[in-house]
Amino acid sequence: MALIALLVRLDSPGPVFFRQKRHGFNNEIIRVWKFRTMRPDKRAEEGIIRQTQHNDPRVTRIGGFLRMTSLDELPQLVNVLRGEMSIVGPRPHAVGMTAGSIEVTRTVGDYAHRHRMKPGMTGWAQINGSRGPCHTPEEVRERVRLDMDYVKRASVWLDAWIVLMTVPRLLGDQQRCR
Repeated sequence: MALIALLVRLDSPGPVFFRQKRHGFNNEIIRVWKFRTMRPDKRAEEGIIRQTQHNDPRVTRIGGFLRMTSLDELPQLVNVLRGEMSIVGPRPHAVGMTAGSIEVTRTVGDYAHRHRMKPGMTGWAQINGSRGPCHTPEEVRERVRLDMDYVKRASVWLDAWIVLMTVPRLLGDQQRCR
């Protein structure tokens, strides 16, 4: 993590870390830690301004690599240690996140049910191909469907399987824009 922090610092001006408001357990607002992968934007820390696009000019050189490998997520171990997140669970969405022009909380009727457990650094949706930004209501529905499937089936064995499958899934997922 120290090496990544140094690379972020050398790659572009601005802070090493990015903290963003996200929905946590019982829909509480938490600040999720990440390595900064884009040019600094204070407004983005308060909520989603615009989700990442393919070849987004805001993404820094090292940021592109960190996003592709999900190494930008490592500082979320701070959130885990603080008890705000788990290693496995539904990924926390940013406050005000939209898909198209619709806020994701209005896209799926049982969206809030995904907050019945702590959010995770990785989850069932991520190892099943739903990672990165959701640009359409259909992508949001699929992610929430996978999250709800996890909430219903959660167990130590499923968590172990998800942890084991996270790295190979990330390394094999070069098409998904992050």
